[in-house]
Amino acid sequence: MKLTISRIHILVLCLIFASSCKNSKEESMNIAPPVAPKHPTKLEKHGDVRIDDYYWMNNREDQQVLDYLNAENEYYQKMTAHTAAFQEELYKEMKGRIKEDDSSVPYKLDGYWYITRYEEGKEYPIHSRKKESLDADEELMFDCNQMAEGHEFFNLRGISVTPDNTLAAFATDTISRRQYNIQFKNLITGEIYPDVINNTTGSSVWASDGKTLFYTKKDPVTLRSDRIFKHVLGTPSEDDVLVFEELDDTYNTFVYKTKSRKYIVIGSGSTLTTEYQILNADDPNGEFKIFSPREKGVEYSISHYDGNFYVLTNKDGATNFKLMKTDEEHTTSDHWKEFIPHREEVLLEDIEIFKDYYVLSERENGLNQMKISRWDGSDSYYLPFESETYVAGPSTNLDFDTKELRYYYNEMGAPYAMIDFNMETKTKKVLKEQEVLGGKFDKNNYKTERLWATARDGKKVPISLVYRKDTPLDGTSPLLQYGYGSYGATIDPYFSSVRLSLLDRGFVYAIAHIRGGEYLGRPWYEDGKLLTKKNTFTDFIDVSKFLIEQKYTSPEHLYAMGGSAGGLLMGAVINMAPELYHGVIAAVPFVDVVTTMLDDTIPLTTGEYDEWGNPNDKEYYDYIKSYSPYDNVEAKAYPNLYVSTGLHDSQVQYWEPAKWVAKLREYKTDDNQLFLDTNMDAGHGGASGRFEALKETAKEYAFILDLEGKAL
Repeated sequence: MKLTISRIHILVLCLIFASSCKNSKEESMNIAPPVAPKHPTKLEKHGDVRIDDYYWMNNREDQQVLDYLNAENEYYQKMTAHTAAFQEELYKEMKGRIKEDDSSVPYKLDGYWYITRYEEGKEYPIHSRKKESLDADEELMFDCNQMAEGHEFFNLRGISVTPDNTLAAFATDTISRRQYNIQFKNLITGEIYPDVINNTTGSSVWASDGKTLFYTKKDPVTLRSDRIFKHVLGTPSEDDVLVFEELDDTYNTFVYKTKSRKYIVIGSGSTLTTEYQILNADDPNGEFKIFSPREKGVEYSISHYDGNFYVLTNKDGATNFKLMKTDEEHTTSDHWKEFIPHREEVLLEDIEIFKDYYVLSERENGLNQMKISRWDGSDSYYLPFESETYVAGPSTNLDFDTKELRYYYNEMGAPYAMIDFNMETKTKKVLKEQEVLGGKFDKNNYKTERLWATARDGKKVPISLVYRKDTPLDGTSPLLQYGYGSYGATIDPYFSSVRLSLLDRGFVYAIAHIRGGEYLGRPWYEDGKLLTKKNTFTDFIDVSKFLIEQKYTSPEHLYAMGGSAGGLLMGAVINMAPELYHGVIAAVPFVDVVTTMLDDTIPLTTGEYDEWGNPNDKEYYDYIKSYSPYDNVEAKAYPNLYVSTGLHDSQVQYWEPAKWVAKLREYKTDDNQLFLDTNMDAGHGGASGRFEALKETAKEYAFILDLEGKAL
């Protein structure tokens, strides 16, 4: 074939680049990984002695710790230098699908339309509003791009506008430990008031007077949200009144206002139990009244409408929850009357209340449902959804007096849509469909499936998959299997434009809806926690075996991914079945479970006892130790591993993955890759900018694509 000069030049450059990448990769093979110093610490409980050689890493101020983390970062960067250009290509590719000058669907509240928008080339959102009409002039509330200047991390949350629309409380975090400072802005003049309230959760609520603000403070050491304070605008925060303190260290507390705006509500919650207190919003100096005293194992939440409270609860053994009703004057549980009965096969997740209608969010056989009913009982029906697997649910519905229900809908292979549904005429209007830019995306090129794997105890475990229709399903295709499986959190089969970078390179993507989540209802969660926690891990493994047996992939091409408690899942499965996976991504992994759960000074520990068990009890100690990834590292071959963490992580402390990687380096018998990548500026959620976060995803994808030989 005859080549033009320009094409010859291009070919030569490509060969040089490929040779350079090859040489870079070969050179990286000669780089020795960091070796962490060993300082044995004896840990004893219930007569059992554990020797932790890397316990010393739990001091982020220690220069030796910082030196080790930096050495691991340098090793990771050198070992993956040959993928640096590919990471940048992935980043630009993923960013190129996102509409940069995008905006949210406006919603109306108290005469104003509120909008969140992005401008081209900028990382952070701009919050604005328009009075009465969308054609009105824009009123700029917060430009987070300006506010983030000079900060490596920035997050704004908790915007709370006064009833008269003149002031807004807002909260910022510039460290990434989820400790927010609340400030106040005059929305008419633009003035930022001098009031500053430190170390809060970020959320706050105004009383009806527009001067009194209720907010939640955190314990400065454990970061548990434990106190509700009352602040009067213009007074020093040191003078704020303590309204409520949650003394049980297994509970967190929070405050909000009912949709009816009649009541300010203080909530207290642990994993298994909840309790609420109410106060008329017109009486900020009054006393909060207990709605119904906490009962161990009884969860409830409350919604207010037309002189009554509607109570979503698992009371009386209603495992999948039921809806009860009581009047404002008699709120204790002995007065609750059944409104929607408990159903064995349907999980009742939430209620959305309007003037003429109420909407129930349900989950049956793993799929979202929305049931719309008139209060007068004259009509009741379900919104129709026909896909095999999808995600749907109510969106922002702040207005009582409307017939429009706003909801979202998407499938794994098709972008989300925001829809207004007229509950009276039963007609819908698509307000916005997610745009996937770049000119290459066509939803008709992708196929979604829902499969069922049989677990070792006979339970059927659902799997949601998506892949390009031209991807061979003969065992040769790479597959990324994602899982979480804790806290009853459901990982729904959502669409991701970022994920297209895998699918378009021949990957199958699978979500394993394992026990410990709530995909199949509350019993699915109950069967994957405490002393049944190992079901979470064995479900994931059995899903992997099923996908291999069904020729969706093979052990040479199977990858697993999970973060936080999903990182614990990753650590457990590679201890139990490392031979099934070619590579594993463990993001901010919770892997040193025994030590963390025994240390009640670590943020969030005490509130976790109902999820994992309290290891101060020997039965739980023994069970947790039997699966804790750090405690079960052995001398054997492990898959290729990419582990990420953040130095300021408030949820999973950085030292857990750091210790785990150090111990794996000591014990593993293979020559597979093992990387620890620490973001020295961020916490549990990673980078804060919308595009900066894509760089972290590009690292993860480059890791597995490189293992597949697809990183050129």
